[in-house]
Amino acid sequence: MSSTPLHYQRVLLKLSGEALKGKFHSGIDADTVFYLVEQVQQLHLSGVEVGIVIGGGNFFRGVGSYASWMNRKSADYIGMMSTMMNGVALREAFEHHQIPCALFSALPLEGVIDRYDYRAVQDALSSKKVVIFSGGTGHPFFSTDTAAALRGHEIDAQALIKVTKVDGVYDSDPEKNPDAKRIEQLTYLEVLEKDLRVMDATSISFCREYNIPIMVLDVKQPGHLMRAVQGERVGTLISNPEQD
Repeated sequence: MSSTPLHYQRVLLKLSGEALKGKFHSGIDADTVFYLVEQVQQLHLSGVEVGIVIGGGNFFRGVGSYASWMNRKSADYIGMMSTMMNGVALREAFEHHQIPCALFSALPLEGVIDRYDYRAVQDALSSKKVVIFSGGTGHPFFSTDTAAALRGHEIDAQALIKVTKVDGVYDSDPEKNPDAKRIEQLTYLEVLEKDLRVMDATSISFCREYNIPIMVLDVKQPGHLMRAVQGERVGTLISNPEQD
């Protein structure tokens, strides 16, 4: 366990469903999930209180082209249910690693997942449990990015960490442009004005209003999460100028 002081004592991780599929085209890759849990375990052992909003894109994306024939509300509900499957899998992985955790859903699933309750969430965090949020916001038309911003504010997270497959925000797509340059720091307004699509505009605006700094980083780099909560500049930081 690192002796470096913590810069953030409570954080909200936004983890995409795609992050769980690992080497597979879809579904859940156990090796990848165990690796992610072990990275979070480092935070937990150092005393960081962790909330996780999980996506469902490894099973279904409501905005995907294959859902274009569906009513948007129905597609979004299927997407929310996909996040609930991922939530159950994550809970099992944390318990396998003997890490205390609690799973909540914005949609009821009696007997399987506890329904989201603010007081129960606060109790779980205070009891040093990793808290997993599934079911998005419980309403169609809102992304899991927006759910992450909302839950981050509700639990008084000191930072929202967006886990991606690249090590930050770039001035162009690094998968298409080998000369793309990583941007170390941005303001919320720059993200919105440049349409950088780090997260959707609703979530960026929400974080801007409530001064929740966003860190975008690649969790595939071992120890990056730990370095981020210790205040190191890894990936890209998005904040208001007065937060610097």
